[in-house]
Amino acid sequence: MHPEWAPLAAESFRHVAVPYASDEGFLRLIVPQVARALSEGRQVLVITDAAKLALLDVAAESRLSSEWYRHPHRTLAAFHEYMRGRRTLVVGELPWAGWSERETTEWIRYESIINVAMAGADATMLCPYATESAGKAWQTHPSVLNERYVEPYALVLDGDLAPLTEPHSSATTASFSTRTLKSLRRAVKEFAARAGMDRQLVASLVLSVSEIAANSIEHGAGHGTVTMWSEAGEVVCEIVDPGGGPLDDPLPGYIPPEPESLRGYGLWISRQLCDHVSVRAGGGALRVRLHMKL
Repeated sequence: MHPEWAPLAAESFRHVAVPYASDEGFLRLIVPQVARALSEGRQVLVITDAAKLALLDVAAESRLSSEWYRHPHRTLAAFHEYMRGRRTLVVGELPWAGWSERETTEWIRYESIINVAMAGADATMLCPYATESAGKAWQTHPSVLNERYVEPYALVLDGDLAPLTEPHSSATTASFSTRTLKSLRRAVKEFAARAGMDRQLVASLVLSVSEIAANSIEHGAGHGTVTMWSEAGEVVCEIVDPGGGPLDDPLPGYIPPEPESLRGYGLWISRQLCDHVSVRAGGGALRVRLHMKL
């Protein structure tokens, strides 16, 4: 089912990549935009590293990139909340250095999906890119080299279409149905606790698995399996709905549902709580794989 998305404003969102080669270039490009937005009465938020924040002498809210860009789905939610019903300018520079390949891929996808998540917002988002990292911007920012821009629904990154790897040889599997959801939650809780996961994280993982399983019961085959294992400092839970097929929503779980909506929360909640979520449909089954770091 396609969730009912929460509305923003009724204007046009602008998402602009801003490549720069030096701190001077950064200031030359950004300061006039911030000054103009402030003069227009817009709310302005600047997110970058500490050195550039120190150089910026503007009356705007500011945050450190390392604090703001910790989890792509939570960041999307934060921007959605920040821009709702406001006229805003956001200058947001992602701290690409130090991220793993998987993390980098998810943040590129975030940069693409924000074009849909913020559609209709009376807002401009300027995304500074140091020259050496600017190659990541071309497919995800419609205002930069439009002929290379790819719509969020059509963006395919490395590994997106590859089948999921097989579960670890030590994996354990539990079946679920309407009558056994309670025992499933207990099984996930016990497995994560044995793996050494923090109690609060255990609760988040149990909730995520329960939500996906409940969706399978309500909208899929009515039953399924959860396979659990731990590897590389993570607990992995894969929920398989044997009656599931391709999802109607082309961006499942990325866009927040309406607060009053009674559906559309399963994958949204899981993406908020888990460190990584993979979804694959094929062979008459839908597989949702949740990763949670210990």
